[in-house]
Amino acid sequence: MTFIRFSDLCAQGLVHGKRVFIRADLNVPLDDDGQITEDTRIRTSVPCIRMALDAGAAGVMVTSHLGRPIEGHPRPGDSLAPVAGRLSTLLGFDVPLRKNWVEHVALHPGQVVLLENCRLNPGEKKDDPPLGRQMATLCDIYVNDAFGSAHRAQATTYGIARYAPVACAGPLLASELDALSRALQTPRRPLVAIVGGSKISTKLTVLKSLAAQVDQLIVGGGMANTFMLAAGLPVGKSLAEPTLMEEARAVMAMAESHQATIPLPVDAVTAKAFAADAPATIKPMSAVAPDDLILDIGPQTAACLANHLKSAGTIVWNGPLGVFEWDAFAQGTKALAQAIAGSSAFSIAGGGDTLAAIAKFGIEKQVSYISTGGGAFLEMLEGKKLPAVVMLEQRAAG
Repeated sequence: MTFIRFSDLCAQGLVHGKRVFIRADLNVPLDDDGQITEDTRIRTSVPCIRMALDAGAAGVMVTSHLGRPIEGHPRPGDSLAPVAGRLSTLLGFDVPLRKNWVEHVALHPGQVVLLENCRLNPGEKKDDPPLGRQMATLCDIYVNDAFGSAHRAQATTYGIARYAPVACAGPLLASELDALSRALQTPRRPLVAIVGGSKISTKLTVLKSLAAQVDQLIVGGGMANTFMLAAGLPVGKSLAEPTLMEEARAVMAMAESHQATIPLPVDAVTAKAFAADAPATIKPMSAVAPDDLILDIGPQTAACLANHLKSAGTIVWNGPLGVFEWDAFAQGTKALAQAIAGSSAFSIAGGGDTLAAIAKFGIEKQVSYISTGGGAFLEMLEGKKLPAVVMLEQRAAG
């Protein structure tokens, strides 16, 4: 991938005196009182803003979406006001929130302003060309630093990049693309992918893509039950998709044709009910009873998979291997998390549940790269081109 990097423009002195428009991903969770409950996305947006200020930008405009607003119909919970407050605290100066900003943004030298929820603007989601063209007149340099929205062809991720005088990738977006390219395009072998989740149907294209790329594909969570059914193993009353057994067999056949392996569990942690306080029982796969629920991989399976990770050169992780939120069924995911933390491999992890598992087991500093994207991360694993990145590549090519 070839695109203009904002860091290069800054280093070359090309940002001095310019109006900079940054599309960030500030879509943070809010509680019922409108208070931010987790601010990682805001904190990771700060380096790009500081980079612009340090390079002498004439002013910096930042915008993002928040939640799922209805275009043209603002509601109190749609406002970026809480984000403006947190951003002000992190930057150490006031960051005012600007509404109705599409036509004009008042901005004095060295100022940072936050532009209200971009998805409130009619035409944002469908990338209305006049909207993108109008927004492009607000700036001299457009910076996309929102990897989490890069799979959307919308006015602030795609349209404005088409018409802005200069369009480039911010440091967060660039680092995401660099890390994923390193993991998927030029990996150090063996390349091991861990994909968990409740249903195979939600990640079937990811599994098919990875089966043709990796040396080992570890499938976990509820979707592993469909693979076990396909292999003739009992899964009791566990979540599974019997109608997709042939698809699971196709993924296994694809992996085999590329000399890759998909190890299946040899033991499991089961319960009779889906509840945090349900008694947990470890048993070999062959002993899973008709009324059993498989809620985690067993210790023998966890030890085997952890051993495989020791020799990995690159590890890609998306999804837990069990109901890790409940301690009785968290040990499988914990074992693999600790194995990743102790591995010398380049590791990249992404997805909401994966990040929650990483936080729970305290291995944030031991994972080489933690992706901020959910859907964008998955689409890159599928081998898809992200529209926002495609536009940046086109602009770089002239």
